[in-house]
Amino acid sequence: MKSKSLQDLQAIRKHIAERERIEREEATRRAEAHKRAEAERNLFQRAAGKVQRLAEHGRVHHLPEPPAPIAAQRQLDDQRVLHEAISDEFDASTLLEVDDAMSFRRPGIGIDVARKLRRGHWSMQGEIDLHGLRSDDAREALAAFLRESLRQGWRCVRVVHGKGLGSPGKTPVLKGKVHGWLVQKSEVLAFVQARADEGGAGAVVVLLRPT
Repeated sequence: MKSKSLQDLQAIRKHIAERERIEREEATRRAEAHKRAEAERNLFQRAAGKVQRLAEHGRVHHLPEPPAPIAAQRQLDDQRVLHEAISDEFDASTLLEVDDAMSFRRPGIGIDVARKLRRGHWSMQGEIDLHGLRSDDAREALAAFLRESLRQGWRCVRVVHGKGLGSPGKTPVLKGKVHGWLVQKSEVLAFVQARADEGGAGAVVVLLRPT
């Protein structure tokens, strides 16, 4: 009985010793793993040596490019010109002067302006041909042409409306409408019937206000 108890005690001691050995080995492995982790974390610092923060050197922070501005005034001008009320029913015949050729002068514009315009004092800078267009299309085309002429800074342009020989009854309907539209446009200072070599009774030469 005593011998068995001694054997049990020895077995217990052996078990305890084995467990302590395993714990020491585990502790050693943990310590080595910790050292390896520290070595990896400090790898760059050991390779580069001591580092210092760079001093500020007046760097410039660029702001993002702002969006392109919307040409709001230009849009308003375009809308104003395109939607300006120019009536088809406006009768300009009483405002026209008929001497050797038809002409129109806005109040305050001297008679010499019409004479110079007829003689080609201002060089022709642009032209639009409305011949053959329907009334609505011709009106819009003329408004757009005058708008672009002002934008280009043109002073003298020619508007071809045709002589009306192809109209019913040979009546020049578009010719009278063009005269009325031009009279209603404040940017038109004067216009005269074109010379024979410029279209004669089928066109007018228009003087626009300076921009």
